[in-house]
Amino acid sequence: MKTPAISILMAVRNEEEHLQAAVDSIRRQTLSDWEMIIVDDGSTDATPAILEDAARNDSRIKILRQEPLGLVTALCKGMQQCRSDYIARMDGDDICHPRRLEKQWAHLENHPGLALVATNIRYFPSHQVRGGMRHYEIWQNGLVNDDLIRRDLFVESPFTQPSVMFRKNAVVAVGGYQENSWGEDYDLWLRLALAGYRFARIPETLFFWREHGNRLTHLAEEFTLNAFRRCKAHYLKQSYLKDYDTVTLWGSGLEGKEWRKTLEKLKITVHRWIDIDPRKIGQTIHGAKVEDPDVLKPGSGPMLITIGVRGARELVRQKSAELGLVEGVDYVCVT
Repeated sequence: MKTPAISILMAVRNEEEHLQAAVDSIRRQTLSDWEMIIVDDGSTDATPAILEDAARNDSRIKILRQEPLGLVTALCKGMQQCRSDYIARMDGDDICHPRRLEKQWAHLENHPGLALVATNIRYFPSHQVRGGMRHYEIWQNGLVNDDLIRRDLFVESPFTQPSVMFRKNAVVAVGGYQENSWGEDYDLWLRLALAGYRFARIPETLFFWREHGNRLTHLAEEFTLNAFRRCKAHYLKQSYLKDYDTVTLWGSGLEGKEWRKTLEKLKITVHRWIDIDPRKIGQTIHGAKVEDPDVLKPGSGPMLITIGVRGARELVRQKSAELGLVEGVDYVCVT
């Protein structure tokens, strides 16, 4: 049997409302040499019937079923059945532009050094999209190359999982999807990055991310702010903070204090705070002094930017550049 150019991997549970539209958007792709592996994770609604009908009408679609064991188990089961080394993720409630697969496949073909290529995304329907989600969309779409993606890697997940296409061999090499107490997608991107794999983004809107109240990202504990902090701290300890047991935090507000607690569990102590608030400068918080940014010098140890105010990150970068600090060396943004 001929190996398809692309394997599309989807895991679903109770997606009857939007599943047909998602599958139809794949069947409308300009690149037609694909297989679609859909794992039904114990659906109890009309999802199984929709999937059976889809597979009956298109031999490229293969359905796997399991008890409700969870997304990671479903993805691992599905990936084992993917025959192509190019895997495009897809969810059961989103929509692909007709040229998504064509353009991502061509990008990976033309850039053999890349492990993963994403695209610009757009949240929809617009009346459901609140301010924070729109800011996330703009931020993510602005990460247009590997350098920018790596610069902001610990700010937030740089990719919308169902918008990516990756090389199966790279993902398998870093251990595939893994079950943790945080999001399996962000965990995978961080492992790929730390292993030295490179990323790219096609600067075209080829994926439409449906916003609704039942998205897993809104409901699961793995996608809370605390879970994201734990995930970031876990991989920072393996990379930027490796061999350090103390750190400076720039930002002594609520977010900074939450980061202190997260790092403390990894036996990393905050030994200094940086803040621009004159009311805080000179205070001692949890045994560490609050100082003005002007005391900072290149090479004075690791520092995390933990300011929880939107827009502060760019101001910190400007000030850091004035002080001669190098991002990724003297500091890393985690908010």
